[in-house]
Amino acid sequence: MQNTTALTQQRSKPVTVWPLRTEADYEAALAEIGRLFNARPNTSEDERLEVLITLVEAYEDQHYPMGETSDPVSMIEHVMETQGLTRKDLEPYIGPRQRVWEIMEKRRHLTLPMIRRLETGLRIPAEVLIREYALVGRETGVGSKE
Repeated sequence: MQNTTALTQQRSKPVTVWPLRTEADYEAALAEIGRLFNARPNTSEDERLEVLITLVEAYEDQHYPMGETSDPVSMIEHVMETQGLTRKDLEPYIGPRQRVWEIMEKRRHLTLPMIRRLETGLRIPAEVLIREYALVGRETGVGSKE
């Protein structure tokens, strides 16, 4: 019983959210995500951000399906568009400007550390980021070298 009490005391305030039924609801959720994007971890704002991201992902899956064929770069572009990010905003996750350009132009594959940072920082699922994709002017395959 003491463990339950400790867990209850650690929980933050209830998080208020709404169902996303219309494009206006979706746009409002994106705006709220933008406002909460740098919320401190383990706060009610961070919890609200997580719930809103889940709702937006569900709405996008239903209304803007990307399908299993979408590659990591397309997903990164999609996240950039929905969150109003630029390539400069990718530098903390991917590296210097030149490296971001190489990744976004499909001249170089994402590395495991990049995938981890993108998953944590931009909340892009790792299962999407690890998908194989062809580089510009190169064949791709398991074990191919960059």
